[in-house]
Amino acid sequence: MQLVRGLHNLSSLPQGCVATIGNFDGIHRGHQAILARLHERAVELNAPSCVVIFEPQPREYFSPESAPVRLTRLREKLELLAQAGVDRVLCLTFNRRLRELSAQAFIDQVLIQGLKVKHLEIGDDFRFGCDRAGDFEALVRSGQSNGFTVEAAATVELDGFRISSTRVREALAVGDLVLAERMLGRPYSLSGRVLHGQKLARQLGCPTANVQLKRRLPPLRGVYLVKVDVEGCLHTGIANIGLRPTVKGDGRPHLEVHLLDFAGDLYGRHLIVSFHRKLRDEQRFASLEALKAAIDADVAAARAYWLGQPLDEI
Repeated sequence: MQLVRGLHNLSSLPQGCVATIGNFDGIHRGHQAILARLHERAVELNAPSCVVIFEPQPREYFSPESAPVRLTRLREKLELLAQAGVDRVLCLTFNRRLRELSAQAFIDQVLIQGLKVKHLEIGDDFRFGCDRAGDFEALVRSGQSNGFTVEAAATVELDGFRISSTRVREALAVGDLVLAERMLGRPYSLSGRVLHGQKLARQLGCPTANVQLKRRLPPLRGVYLVKVDVEGCLHTGIANIGLRPTVKGDGRPHLEVHLLDFAGDLYGRHLIVSFHRKLRDEQRFASLEALKAAIDADVAAARAYWLGQPLDEI
């Protein structure tokens, strides 16, 4: 998959594509349906498929303090898009210049002159341009005038409600990992590189890998049973994600993972941590001894849960 940053880098690419536009946060089953249809149309028209995304996401630009927490950071999103068979991702910087672009200018500069789009797959509630003045009907009219087709992406429902990134966030926030997995089509996961930490967990008899979280806040918090992909090798374990209230920290969220029966150096390695069951909320303990007792109980619960469950069946 090819990553293109900015419209100015499109000029050297082959002419024409089949495109869609959106945040694609989480790449849930609704997104997956759009990407599948995008692939079908790309094959039919013999053109590459292209997903247009924004960094930062628009709501992060307008209201950084109240914007929804991300389900996937940029690297994770790109990996999932590549797995879905997308040929090209155009990442546009959402800044004042883009924000002030009128709806017609967006169509002209991004879709027609930049992408030379042949077909656009888009949600019928999609809004774009300055003050969100552009809508689905404006795209249809422009397509009729400029020789590209526009199709409304079908809504994907689960148990009578529309699958959305918001619904996934809500499920994760209350620890409903089963519902989140049903909406995502896979267990929810976070990834990052292992950094050096305080090494307090090692002193408590439970060494952990401190996984870097490049995000303001994670969409879930607490102690979880996890599977960990260590560069292609799977392990079971337990993870704590949160602010570590018992120990003095830096006030930022941390993801600490303990792999059961693992011996080796994880520093600098990239881990993918998938969450399967919530054990408990994160809590403040009165002493390190009480924290150690809770960790020991969590590890025992993890062993009991994973015992006899092959990794490829989980």
